[in-house]
Amino acid sequence: MITEQPIILGINASRSRSGGAINHLRGILTEVEPEEFGTKEVHLWAHRGLLDMIPERNWLIKHNPKESDKGLLSQILWEKFELKRELKRTGCSILFNTDAGSFSRFSPSITMSQDMLEWEIRELKRFGFSKAALRLWMLRYINKSSFKHSDGIIFLTQYAAEVIQKYCGRFNNIAIIPHGVGHEFKLQTPVSRLSTNNNRSFSCLYVSNVALYKHQWNVVRAISVLRTIGYDVELHLAGGGPGSGASKAERMLKKEIESSNPDGNYIKRLGLISHGDLPKLISMYDLFIFASSCENMPNTLLEGMAVGLPIASSDRGPMPEILQDGGVYFNPEETTSIADAIESLLIDKSLRERLGMRAKELSQKYSWKRCADETFKFIAATYRGLPK
Repeated sequence: MITEQPIILGINASRSRSGGAINHLRGILTEVEPEEFGTKEVHLWAHRGLLDMIPERNWLIKHNPKESDKGLLSQILWEKFELKRELKRTGCSILFNTDAGSFSRFSPSITMSQDMLEWEIRELKRFGFSKAALRLWMLRYINKSSFKHSDGIIFLTQYAAEVIQKYCGRFNNIAIIPHGVGHEFKLQTPVSRLSTNNNRSFSCLYVSNVALYKHQWNVVRAISVLRTIGYDVELHLAGGGPGSGASKAERMLKKEIESSNPDGNYIKRLGLISHGDLPKLISMYDLFIFASSCENMPNTLLEGMAVGLPIASSDRGPMPEILQDGGVYFNPEETTSIADAIESLLIDKSLRERLGMRAKELSQKYSWKRCADETFKFIAATYRGLPK
């Protein structure tokens, strides 16, 4: 039984806009019972859109600084100069930054690393000498400074922890706490598994925004290669919203589609799909493709695993750490490698079934309850272990 002074936790999500960051915060605050970890209150600072997605809890106090709904400069200035005052005013014991780009220097604090692009030299080179490259180098500097001023750091994967510490040095207090995946994905059964027709066409799904490290054009080309050798296979691309280097990536994707499938009969773009519609959508396909070469925590891959589709995945980054022996792998920059991986699933029904079930099995250990408990346990342990 905890008899020490209860913790009052502050959470800085004032600049959290990405889908992964929003799902993470919603997931842990829905599942956690903070009093189990000696936390009496949780104060959350965020923009209005995010606050509206978070369920009301009797221990949760929401704050919506007007600057969080303004431009980036206003957000940064508020975070740097006003957040500390707010934390002291509300009596917060410790701060949890949901993003390593924080400008707050409140102490003690825990910072979570959610981005990877600025740490991968091979990926940075894709941007050449550009504004996007400059932004990423600046993010690296800001993140490194944020880590330096933190009392504990949460990484989402072992891979991310190793790569980032290679450039920042070893940190004294870290935890590896992956994201969870919603029950709505785990409850799905792939329609293809219920079919006894082995002669039908195959449909593949790739869910992602368009970015230079997502390699959609290489997947399109691989599907085209498979069709030229006789496979009745089509590809649907879901996702919207700009990624890093989106303009160049979009041009490359459109050019490849026009070259490979000008009639649009087997390559289809579905656009932005709401997260609530994804579980059902994924279950309607035969194969799931994930061709990213840079991820911190591949949430979309995890969602495909949870549904139970057979998966052809990039062999880069943390993907083998998450998918393990639950899929087939390819080099996302080599069309032949992608085509070979997909073909191995097309020709072998037993392999598809085995890998789909194995992927679903592996996904079971990723839950928001586990993520929430481990996060609050680490925050409490860090706070209790600090010199008073």
